[in-house]
Amino acid sequence: MDNVLLVLAVLLVVGLYLSWTAGRLDRLHIRVEAARAGLDTQLVRRASAAVELATSGLLDPASAVVLATAAYEARDASGPDREQAESDLSRAIRAALDDPCLVAELRRDPHGARLLDQLEGACRRVAMARRFYNDVVRSARALHGKRVVRLLRLAGRARAPETFEMDDASPDTLSGAAL
Repeated sequence: MDNVLLVLAVLLVVGLYLSWTAGRLDRLHIRVEAARAGLDTQLVRRASAAVELATSGLLDPASAVVLATAAYEARDASGPDREQAESDLSRAIRAALDDPCLVAELRRDPHGARLLDQLEGACRRVAMARRFYNDVVRSARALHGKRVVRLLRLAGRARAPETFEMDDASPDTLSGAAL
């Protein structure tokens, strides 16, 4: 009788552990989706801020065209091309705002200062959203990698999520500290 109770207790503990692990995996996938939606929102805001600066008439025509083109391509990109398009936009922002004198001149204009502040905030939020997303993805991948999850297929058919790798560095001239 004691052996039967012991076996039942062990089965109950194992069942609770497996249920808890499956629930945790499900919650992590929900967090991954929410973090991805947040990242997508911030990427769109950054592209919009870049387009607004590019079309403001405050940049030289060549920089404006390069920046607007990169922003539109980033906004329209999807799938595996998205990371490259977003990296291209980061490089275009850095190229357009690499001159400290230009940035100082833009900051003297109230409209230019507002546009630069919007772009700076958007760039900062993209970097934070990407870091948050990648952290959640790493947690989910670590749980996907556990032997019990793989053997018992606790993840079902859900694939382990992928990190979002892009160049998200902002130009040094954009931060107030660089001026």
